[in-house]
Amino acid sequence: MPEGDTVFLAGKRVEKALAGRELLRADLRHPRLATVDLTGRTVLGVRTAGKHMFLRFSGDLSLHSHLKMDGAWRFLTPGARWPMPAHHARAVFENATSLVIGFRLHDMELLATKDESRLVGHLGPDLLDPMWTDEHTRRAAANLAARPARELGLALLDQRVMAGVGNLYKCEVCHLLRVTPWTPVSEVDTEATVALARKLLLANAWRHEQSTTGDLARGRRNWVYERTRQGCFRCGGRVRVGTQGHDVQRRPTWYCPRCQHGPAPAG
Repeated sequence: MPEGDTVFLAGKRVEKALAGRELLRADLRHPRLATVDLTGRTVLGVRTAGKHMFLRFSGDLSLHSHLKMDGAWRFLTPGARWPMPAHHARAVFENATSLVIGFRLHDMELLATKDESRLVGHLGPDLLDPMWTDEHTRRAAANLAARPARELGLALLDQRVMAGVGNLYKCEVCHLLRVTPWTPVSEVDTEATVALARKLLLANAWRHEQSTTGDLARGRRNWVYERTRQGCFRCGGRVRVGTQGHDVQRRPTWYCPRCQHGPAPAG
């Protein structure tokens, strides 16, 4: 599932392509929205909240969407060949200079802009909120500490704790804290954990390459995430991968048994 910084950057690109211009085409390919016609409306801007996106239109309307595992936004010039099959398109917006297509979007809903909180009000503080303050840090830390026996990796993925962390940042935050993702929350400094997660997302919010090491070269961007073959970027030792979570929350989880202490799956 895309991380919060991926959605943030997509939102900024959608906004740059569409904001302030009248829509010459607005095609919503969803059963509930198929009869909706937004042609002629002006795009006012885009709001992202964690992994959720709201495309705002004149007339107090917002289109909510979520990328989930396979969604993507693509940016073209009018008349250009589409990069994916048309049957995967869920939203098509075109103005005089840009064509923006949302492929395989999920949870699409059209609602009044003033009602956006109905869909995201349950989320914890958005780590990429431009109005972030120390109070946001304290709230997220309190959310994290509310269940001290919970596995840290599971808590980091819970968007009700703080919004924006996905599996990549879960693994990397735990590595930088020198604990395994199965370590209880009670064994880490929750405010420091929130600050670290925010720092990593901010570092990558305006670029496509996601790096937690500070190195953008291929094969050197992450400490342990998907480094089963290369080894730990810190010590060079073997990186192991286990699973964490159950059912739809189940995720492959990378860690370095040399650099990280704490519980881990048997074997």
